[in-house]
Amino acid sequence: MRFISNKNIVTPTRAKDAIKGDSGKVLVIGGSEDYVGAVALAGIAALRAGVDWVTVAAPEKVGWAVNALSPDLVVKKFPCKNFTEKFVGQLLKFEKGFDAVLIGNGLGLHAKGFAKKFIKNSKKPLVIDADGLKAIGLQDCDNALLTPHLGELRILLENSGVSHEIISFVSNKKMNLKKRVEKIKGLLGGKFASKNPVILLKGPIDAIISKDIIVYNKTGNPGMAKAGTGDVLAGLCVGFLGRGLSLFQSAVNAAYINGALGDLLLKKKKGYSFIASDLVGDREHVFSSTYVLQ
Repeated sequence: MRFISNKNIVTPTRAKDAIKGDSGKVLVIGGSEDYVGAVALAGIAALRAGVDWVTVAAPEKVGWAVNALSPDLVVKKFPCKNFTEKFVGQLLKFEKGFDAVLIGNGLGLHAKGFAKKFIKNSKKPLVIDADGLKAIGLQDCDNALLTPHLGELRILLENSGVSHEIISFVSNKKMNLKKRVEKIKGLLGGKFASKNPVILLKGPIDAIISKDIIVYNKTGNPGMAKAGTGDVLAGLCVGFLGRGLSLFQSAVNAAYINGALGDLLLKKKKGYSFIASDLVGDREHVFSSTYVLQ
């Protein structure tokens, strides 16, 4: 198994004469009445990855709540409680002003039709997370980084028409991780090869999988298994993607840094009391490369 280290992290540079937008603009689509914090965490994480601008597209009440949570996020508000298919056209036009798009965080299952139609028609590099993953199969997306945990992977593969035998094998935690991940790589290099997906499979050991290569990440700790940490990971992914890194390198950066932040907080808090917002907060300056990449 090939494990990534700090030497595998790529930090995009900024020109001395850079202006706002040169280091990327990102769109985060998500949120619903019951889930507000997810898009805020993801958006702030994208900013922490170094992207210049993040706009959150969300239902109206969610949008106002996000404004209250962070002054750093621009919010595009839509007149609805949950996204429906009638908003797909508007958002496909809106995405043209951005370098990368994240969809799924806090979206809710009411928006499955919206998510699938948007993903199938988007022309931007995508990160697909959370409820976005439950709406699609691998055949529905091009140029996308997918960030499932094991349960979401199972649903994704079911929606992709993968056989029950293969799904049972790759989602069985008792089976050898390397063998399960190799099977996933085979799927990506088979019937879905033309779609060029990258999967960041979250777990005690993360696996970043493309049709050509597999790497593993072992930063992180059991304290990461709580609400919101996956939203931070997805935000880091789209932040690095918006800065111009590849799908695969964005996943490598995000997985390593998200876990390293958790490890740093475990030491600082002397236990598992840290929460997802601590990962993106500035109080402890945890995003300093002095800490994370040493």
